[in-house]
Amino acid sequence: MDLNHSFKVFFVCPVVLSLFLSCKNNFEEVKKIGISENEPIGIAEHINLKYTDSGRVTANLKSPKMLDYSNREFAFNEFPDGIDLDLFDEQNQKSNVIADYAIVYDKTGIIDLQGHVVLSSTNKDTLFAEQLYYDQNREWLFTNKPVTFRTGRDVINGKGFDSDTKFTKAQVLEIDGIITLDE
Repeated sequence: MDLNHSFKVFFVCPVVLSLFLSCKNNFEEVKKIGISENEPIGIAEHINLKYTDSGRVTANLKSPKMLDYSNREFAFNEFPDGIDLDLFDEQNQKSNVIADYAIVYDKTGIIDLQGHVVLSSTNKDTLFAEQLYYDQNREWLFTNKPVTFRTGRDVINGKGFDSDTKFTKAQVLEIDGIITLDE
């Protein structure tokens, strides 16, 4: 055997062996061909969803468009054109949430509301924010972005907000000023 042939065998065998050993069963990956993780698995337009509990409407969600990304490992639903959400309490009194953009994360139960967020409660308290998070599991609202909170005759400006959903424990953080309006 000549030296050139020995060199080829010595060089080619490890390359072929490494290729063979690096192959694995990619059946799950092959099944995903044609479905990009960057694309939604579903698109819904002109949404008008009513949520009920024991026959009573508890919420009504309206949105021009919803993108369903449940095909991702960290699944979420995106509302790129905003939401308008009416919430009804036990006495059928309505609170309202409006935002230019929303995203709902399934695993964490966190809703991220962005762009001209306005939350109006049944007792006429109103929160204006650039961004607001809602923790569905704890029923808690929070942000570290600038807010304006109108409660009673007071308008409070600050750099954050922390509260339960009924505003009974509402707290404006890093208050910039309070304005009391005439009746």
